[in-house]
Amino acid sequence: MLIEAKEEVWPLKQPFRISRGSRTEARVVVVTVTDGQHAGHGEGVPIRRYHQSVASVLKQIETITSEKSLDRGRIQELLPAGAARNALDCALWDLEAKISGKRVWELANVPMVHFLETSFTISLDTPEKMAAAAKASAKAPLLKLKLGGDDVDLARVEAVREAAPMARLLIDANESWSPSHYRNIVPALKKLMVELIEQPFPADADEILETLDHAVPVCADESCHTSADLPRLTNRYEMINVKLDKTGGLTEALRLCKHARKSGFKLLIGCMVGTSLSMAPARLLASASDYVDLDGPLLLARDRDCGLTYENNRIGLPDRQLWG
Repeated sequence: MLIEAKEEVWPLKQPFRISRGSRTEARVVVVTVTDGQHAGHGEGVPIRRYHQSVASVLKQIETITSEKSLDRGRIQELLPAGAARNALDCALWDLEAKISGKRVWELANVPMVHFLETSFTISLDTPEKMAAAAKASAKAPLLKLKLGGDDVDLARVEAVREAAPMARLLIDANESWSPSHYRNIVPALKKLMVELIEQPFPADADEILETLDHAVPVCADESCHTSADLPRLTNRYEMINVKLDKTGGLTEALRLCKHARKSGFKLLIGCMVGTSLSMAPARLLASASDYVDLDGPLLLARDRDCGLTYENNRIGLPDRQLWG
């Protein structure tokens, strides 16, 4: 088996901002696994928050290229959860699909819905600019707003609500809030019909959620990577955000979703900013989720060929030429 990994850079339509910084392009690592006749592909997005870079991800992959009898089970032992394992794991799923002639969801025994509604993300900005972005996306039935933990957060949500009165709203604080900010803003967010608050506090300080009122359901993102994280989240969150770049691939993501459901959590299937090759494996999980946030390609200036179809914020099934 031959493993190749390379960096690709995909410019964004416009700068994308969250509480930790901004970006103008998506830097991804694409892994290709071949058996001499068939080729499988996978994409991972290095996450700076976890000290990952394109260079570190490529180095991780290089350390296992000489391994014999490499399969999805083996890479769970060889690589930690993260972008490197994600790209390789998804490439191995794709290769198995190509060899077998079956779709990945058949191999994984996952039911698929042909079209799914995804949220559309509005990046952190002034209330006026976020309202303008919401108005430009007025037909999107579900908007996800990035907030920053400052005194302007409520004004941002109010401006978006006025610009898009019919849209359902989710918010993502990306670990930027303090307990006092939470207490001050949550009652108003409930009145504005916000449905979900994602990761209000830093992952290493989220125990405060056990003492706060959850007038709006709270979702774990940075606090949840793999199924091993679930026990400590039980009294803190109502939902978890499953991202393949955190779980380290589809294999662990399937396990995480199964155990999360058994533990009583609802599911949001999310993504980093990447191409349709990143979204396609997560698309499998989305058919049985409560919320879908797989809008990465909509933020790009251009997606890859044979990308996922997005019509009125509804995602179709991945093309065989893309993945799976």
